[in-house]
Order: sequence, then structure tokens, then C-alpha cells
Amino acid sequence: MSKFFIDRPIFSWVIAIVIMLAGTLSILKMPVSQYPNVAAPAIAISVVYPGASAQTVQDTVVQVIEQQMN
Repeated sequence: MSKFFIDRPIFSWVIAIVIMLAGTLSILKMPVSQYPNVAAPAIAISVVYPGASAQTVQDTVVQVIEQQMN
């Protein structure tokens, strides 16, 4: 079988191009419903620490919450 395609390189190219065109047409005709709506998971947490600097809140509250979530 390999010899057949080695002896006929143009035939090999034609088959390859036909396969690529068939794939392209298939992608274009694929219904959009095949691609579901995906929402990335996200969470928003608000932390209030009166009188503390941003760095203190980061060190004492935010990092602890992040560690517990992971």
C-alpha cells in the first residue's frame, strides 16, 4: 500500500486536500450548541478590619482564607 502512494504522489496530495476540505466543511456545519456556555468558577469575599492597614489585612485575614480554600 505504501508503494502505491509513493509511486503516485499527486494522488496522495489530492486525498489529503479532500480530507482537509471535508474537515473544514464539517466544522462550519457543526451546530453551535455543541459548545456549551462555560462560566469560570469565581468567588468574591469582602473583608472589613477597622484600623488595620492593607498589608495587615493581607497577612492576617486574606492569606488564611486563601489557604483554607485551597
